[in-house]
Amino acid sequence: MIPKIREAFNQNFREELYENVQKDIVAAFGEPTAFRLSETPVFISKELKTKVFDACDAILEQLENIDVQKIRNTFIPKNLQSPAPLNKPHFLAIDFGLCEGLDGEIVPQLIELQAFPTLFFYQPFLGKAYLNNYPSIAKNKLHYYFSGLDEASYLEELKTVILGNEKPENVILLELFPEKQKTRIDFWATQKALGIPVVCITKVIKEGKKLFYERNGSKIPIHRIYNRVIFDEIQAAADLKLGFNLNDDLEVQWVTHPDWFFIISKCMMPLLAHTHIPKSYYLNDFPETIALQEYVLKPLFSFAGKGVNLYPTQEEINKIEDKQNYILQKKVTYASLIKTPSETNSKVELRILFVWNAAENRFKPVVNLTRMSKGELINVSFQTKDTWIGSSISFFEE
Repeated sequence: MIPKIREAFNQNFREELYENVQKDIVAAFGEPTAFRLSETPVFISKELKTKVFDACDAILEQLENIDVQKIRNTFIPKNLQSPAPLNKPHFLAIDFGLCEGLDGEIVPQLIELQAFPTLFFYQPFLGKAYLNNYPSIAKNKLHYYFSGLDEASYLEELKTVILGNEKPENVILLELFPEKQKTRIDFWATQKALGIPVVCITKVIKEGKKLFYERNGSKIPIHRIYNRVIFDEIQAAADLKLGFNLNDDLEVQWVTHPDWFFIISKCMMPLLAHTHIPKSYYLNDFPETIALQEYVLKPLFSFAGKGVNLYPTQEEINKIEDKQNYILQKKVTYASLIKTPSETNSKVELRILFVWNAAENRFKPVVNLTRMSKGELINVSFQTKDTWIGSSISFFEE
């Protein structure tokens, strides 16, 4: 990646520095992360950065030419579609595996994409915590923000997207049982940064088309919802009692519209083509001639790696009834590229995070999320005894 910087970091690494990063998180948010935090950030060279953003530009261009309404009608039953104006999605995440290319080069390969928010407020805090506690990083011209943003301008960018013209008390972060979610550290970071309450969907009150939440015995109107609810978690929850549904006709503004979770997702993968996009097929429409051992089977709308089958067989495929909700995606080989103190190096998945900037009429890259693993599946929810794996952030060379 950037060998000199990696070598300097590893030579200067001490366990107490890593513990100080963890202490900073607890001091700021009252608890540690519910997922494993990697001991190290990732350092991305100019050359790899160019490849990543060239791929992002190609994906964004293709998304503009896809019939969004057709995708919506294909994958979302009419009775589940929200009647709110669809508009543009407020967020986009593009995930790349950093993979082995020809002649030993590192190349990005698209793993998935999602028009849904993620750790927008925790990630900048993590980047700053790494900088504050690892002196060797600060000696280099490295950054984790994009588009020329810094800490202050990044916050303003997110405030514009999430708050709009509303007062913080009339904007909520909506989640299902937020205190139980593995990503809850970001909820507390969001609340701290924006001053908005974190509200469980089971606590929302509906009166006609209006929504409210309770605070200190008073009903507070909800004008805008920063939506973090994963739809399949609602479906999977037993005996769940809700005062409203995501697809109700409501007098609220959605950030982002619930339907975007389905529209821009893995369901678009077979429609995209690029050097850095592995070939994908819908499970109900794939060539019989393909070698299944070269493909991974993925549910379209699962989250955090749920339901992924790295070794699908025809027998398993035959048993799937809703084949339209799965894809086969060509396997890629993650590069074991992060040198660690152990004998095994770490693999990397890089997520570039965008927000919709209405003034500039474009998806604007703002920050990144990085995950590291030594196993076959990169997922920070899988706790292991390995070190130098888990949640991280990438620092990019200028």
